[in-house]
Amino acid sequence: MSISTDRPWRDPRRSAAERAGLLLAAMTLEEKIAQLGSRWIGNDMADEELAERSVDETLNVAPMEDVFAAGGAVTLEDASREGLGHLTRVWGSYPQTVQQGIAEVIRQHEVVLKESRLGVPALVHEECLTGFTTYGATVYPASIAWGATFDPDLVERMAAAIGRDMAAVGVHQGLSPVLDVVRDYRWGRVEETIGEDPCLVGILGSAYVRGLQSAGVLATLKHFAGYSASRAGRNHGPVSMGRRELLDIILPTFETAIATAGAVSVMSSYADLDGLPASADPWLFTEVLRDEWGFEGTVVSDYWAVPFLASMHRVAADDAEAGVLALTAGTDVELPDTIGYAGLLDKVKAGELSEDLIDRAARRILLQKAELGLLDEDWTPEGSVTAAQDVELNSEQNRAIAAELAEKSVVLLDAGSVLPLSNLTKVAVVGPCADDPRTLMGCYAFPNHVLPRYPEHGLGIDITSPLDALRNELAGVEFSYAKGCEVVGDDRSGFERAVADAGDSELTVAFVGDLSGLFGHGTSGEGCDAEDLRLPGVQADLVNALLATGKPVVLVVVSGRPYALGEFDGRLAGLVQAFIPGQEGGSAIAGVLSGRIVPSGKLPVQIPRHVGGQPGTYLQPALGSVESAGISGLEARPLYPFGYGASYTDFTVGDLRLSAPVIGSDGEFTATVRVANTGDRAGDEVVQLYLRDVVAKVARPLKQLTGFARVALEPGAAADVTFRVHADRTAYTGPDLRRIVEPGEFEVMIGTSSLDLPCRAMLRVGGNVRVVGHDRVLTTPVTINGTISRTGGGG
Repeated sequence: MSISTDRPWRDPRRSAAERAGLLLAAMTLEEKIAQLGSRWIGNDMADEELAERSVDETLNVAPMEDVFAAGGAVTLEDASREGLGHLTRVWGSYPQTVQQGIAEVIRQHEVVLKESRLGVPALVHEECLTGFTTYGATVYPASIAWGATFDPDLVERMAAAIGRDMAAVGVHQGLSPVLDVVRDYRWGRVEETIGEDPCLVGILGSAYVRGLQSAGVLATLKHFAGYSASRAGRNHGPVSMGRRELLDIILPTFETAIATAGAVSVMSSYADLDGLPASADPWLFTEVLRDEWGFEGTVVSDYWAVPFLASMHRVAADDAEAGVLALTAGTDVELPDTIGYAGLLDKVKAGELSEDLIDRAARRILLQKAELGLLDEDWTPEGSVTAAQDVELNSEQNRAIAAELAEKSVVLLDAGSVLPLSNLTKVAVVGPCADDPRTLMGCYAFPNHVLPRYPEHGLGIDITSPLDALRNELAGVEFSYAKGCEVVGDDRSGFERAVADAGDSELTVAFVGDLSGLFGHGTSGEGCDAEDLRLPGVQADLVNALLATGKPVVLVVVSGRPYALGEFDGRLAGLVQAFIPGQEGGSAIAGVLSGRIVPSGKLPVQIPRHVGGQPGTYLQPALGSVESAGISGLEARPLYPFGYGASYTDFTVGDLRLSAPVIGSDGEFTATVRVANTGDRAGDEVVQLYLRDVVAKVARPLKQLTGFARVALEPGAAADVTFRVHADRTAYTGPDLRRIVEPGEFEVMIGTSSLDLPCRAMLRVGGNVRVVGHDRVLTTPVTINGTISRTGGGG
């Protein structure tokens, strides 16, 4: 191999760190700063999404639409004069064929190489939360549906498939997974989370990281940190959270994905924590992330989070000052365009910013480019997309994984009197989610994220609606269909037809829920927060009108957040929850309704009883739980608890055996139970282990998920499930904000939901108080009949 002597960083025989150092040393200050920036060609979101926003003219800040448009004033050629760190969403900005996408990737790379002195390629990043966010790609279930599967192996296989498609078309980094832990169901981005428990979120999120990075695509953990706890569930809202809650509930998911899955990038949160914006917080991004956890990857800003320090948080006088704050705190790369970091050069020259901080960030991004092969002598724009010629973005293999995920995510809340459906001749199908495929997809699915601005392109993929799937599933049944109402709005003109159809049928299946969108253009998704947990629009009134006919009603909720369903409790003939199940979701729902599929989904969030009284996740101390009855007039008991999900077969969990009643503060124990399928159908059960700290130095949750395992059993079969629990799994943040393992009594509880825990035993942790850190045990290994489980875990 012939390597140019004046560009030794291109020599792959040298280590990536050495190559990054050599390149950094060859760069001018301007070139190093350019590596910290990005450019988004093709962004047209500002015109539509934020056209009606305004700003107080008495304040010296720019309105959001001006921030969104600022990067667009710079051509790619001008943005690349000194080089460029990232190319933003070349595939994900507008509909294009694979061939058009290949040509555009090559074109943008060639511009960057031609305009810059050193010819360092830019890294290409894309969104990939529900699959590769591009035209014609498979739309998988949303993250909240991954949580309902309790199946890390399946999530890893999905992420690997997403990564393979992205790598084939020249994408280097994916902006997923979301590791925010749900704290308020009203928040619009609940659909993007994996659930309300850090163990579940950490394990499934880590599985996603392993899958995506196995294909050579960098995973990005977001949003660091606290974003999901915004006040009143309002997007970008301030977070009123103590340091202990942050350390015990919010941060462990990110820590687990870094420690156990090797995540190499982290994205900042928009929100402020107790008044300090995350993007300007060196405690988060330097002291915790790097000094304590040893993270060596890159920190990228969420889109426009850097200029938002000036325009929205108002902790900086202008964009340049915002750039200094973000870089100093530890943000390495500004996305999606260089705005705040465009002023770094002047700040260094004025002596207001150390060049050492520029070097620190530039070294990190150059190291990743070296590791990705972008600095190799033989790297070319054309070579980066060679595999794209044969890629099929919605392949049969992809669709099979999407179908399996959808099927395992559907949660049967109540079989009632009619599920599974049989012996029917005439069925009324009603509701706005019955025949609109868009309601099956999340806000970051390309058909909902981009295509509303390009209606002439349709959905880009073939999707079977729940109505058509039911017709296919129950071929001998006569179906009628009436929408009844829209997802949003107060138009009840369709009620009469829907009620008439219901009265003329043996049974009604009502599909209600969400339509995901962005910034108020939907009922779920980014910027689509809810004022309460009543079904959107007049959908609850529609359900009540159907129930008033006296005919049996099966309710199917297709949503991105849990809605309060207490007003329907005891009145329905069946109840199913489908959390945004993706393009194969219609067939999955129909299969559960017909009985072809034995449901096995479990709730990753609770189903509330009442529309108000939020937030109310299951992780509560005594005074926030059902034990506070009589102290407050607010009902704390959910309608259906975290971890719950019914089946068409029956399971028992019993015969709890602890390996020891006492362990040291650095010891471990095993807890074994026998799970048996006592029904007449093959099915899966999710066995869940919770711990309760009987007496602690601070008020702690009454129970917290510590491990779980999905177990597949034939009728009459049984299996021993063994959890290996280290004392570190009892650790919490004490009064002095140090994480400790404290001697004392713990209750071990195992069952099938957070409220159905028939197997209980006491365990004592002995010895001395032990302070633990990042090297503590973060997971709970599980074996099934002596074999390590690929469908279980703990975080």
